[in-house]
Amino acid sequence: MHPFTFSTAKTVVFGAGSIAQIGDIVRDQLGARVILVTDRGIVDAKLHEGALASLAAAGIAVTIFDGVMADPPEKVVLAAAEQARREGVQGVIGFGGGSSMDVAKLVALLARGEEELSSIYGVGQVRGPRLPLMLVPTTAGTGSEVTPISIVTTGEAEKKGVVSPVLLPDIALLDPELTYALPHHVTAATGIDAMVHAIEAYTSASANNNPVSRLLAKEALRLLGGDIRSAVREGTHVEARANMLLGAMFAGQAFANSPVAAVHALAYPVGGHYHVPHGLSNALVLPHVLRFNAETCGRAYAEIAPCAFPWLAEVPVARRAEAFVEALTHLCEEVGLAQRLRDVGIPREDLARLAHDAMKQTRLLVNNPRPLSEADALSIYEAAW
Repeated sequence: MHPFTFSTAKTVVFGAGSIAQIGDIVRDQLGARVILVTDRGIVDAKLHEGALASLAAAGIAVTIFDGVMADPPEKVVLAAAEQARREGVQGVIGFGGGSSMDVAKLVALLARGEEELSSIYGVGQVRGPRLPLMLVPTTAGTGSEVTPISIVTTGEAEKKGVVSPVLLPDIALLDPELTYALPHHVTAATGIDAMVHAIEAYTSASANNNPVSRLLAKEALRLLGGDIRSAVREGTHVEARANMLLGAMFAGQAFANSPVAAVHALAYPVGGHYHVPHGLSNALVLPHVLRFNAETCGRAYAEIAPCAFPWLAEVPVARRAEAFVEALTHLCEEVGLAQRLRDVGIPREDLARLAHDAMKQTRLLVNNPRPLSEADALSIYEAAW
C-alpha cells in the first residue's frame, strides 16, 4: 500500500435540529463576534433564522453578508472579506450551498489582511493562518463543508481554485432539516453532483488516491443512489434527506483527498459561460466522460456500480461499466435533469470554445484516469450535445 495523507474538518456535528446548537458552539470555538456569509435566497426564505436565534441567545454579535451568488466572482469574495475586516469579526460562518461555503473559507483567510486573493490560486499557495471557521450546508451536494477547496470565477467565465488544508473548517454542522425546503430540481442536481464526486474520487489518478477515500466513495454512492429519488419526490422525507446530506459529506471527504477529474473539468466551462448550475453541468457531461474513461478504468466502474444500483451486481463484470453509465443516465432523466447541452441553450458552434477552455483546468485533468486532449474534450462535448 502506498503512503497517503487524509485530512478533513476537525469536528463534524450531524443531526436533525442540530442548528439549535450553533450558538453554544460558536461561543466556545469562534468568538463573540462573527460574520455569517450567505446568499439573498437564504435570507429571503428566512432559512437562517433558527441559527440567528441560537446565536443571539448565546450572546453572539452577528454581521450578515448576503451577497453571495452562484459561481461567485472575485468581487464578491473581496467585498465579504472587507466587511469582515470592517466589523472586526473573530470568526466566520458559511451558511448555504457550495458558493456560500467557498466564499466563507476565503473570508476567514483574507479577513486577516495578510494574503491577497490573486496570489493564492492553485494548490498549496495559502500560508495562513485564518480566522476560526464553521460551515453549515443547506444543500446535499457540494461537500464543501469538508473540503480544502474554494472555487472562484475570475474574469468573464474562467473558474480557478484555491486548494489548501488551511481552508478546512474547524466545525462542519450538518442539519438535514435545513434541506427540507430545497426545490426538487436543486435536490436532483446537487445529488448527482455528490455522486460525481464519489465516482471521480474512486477512480482518480492522483498519487493520493487512498483506501479511506475509496471506502467513503462507495458508502456515499450507496446512500445517494438509494435515496435521491425519495428526496426529489418528497422533500420532507426525513431519512432520505439525512442520507443525502451524509452521503454528500462522505463524497466530499473522499474527493478532498483523492481529487476529481475530467467530469468537473468539462463541466466548469459549461457553468462559466452559460451559468448552468454546477450539478447540472456535471450531469450533462457525466456519461460521456465515463464512456471515454472506461477504456482505462472500466473495472473500477464495475466495482462501484452495485453501490449506487444494487441490481447491477447481477450484470457480468465485462458489461457492468456500460450498464453503470446507462443507469446513471436513466437516473438523471428520472429525477428531471436536462439530458443534452442543447437543452440548456448551448449552440453547437460553441463546443470548440468549451473544449479549449476545459484544457485550462489542468488542476483537474491531471487526475483523470485516461489522458484527455482538446480533441477528446470536443468529442465528448459533441456526444453530450
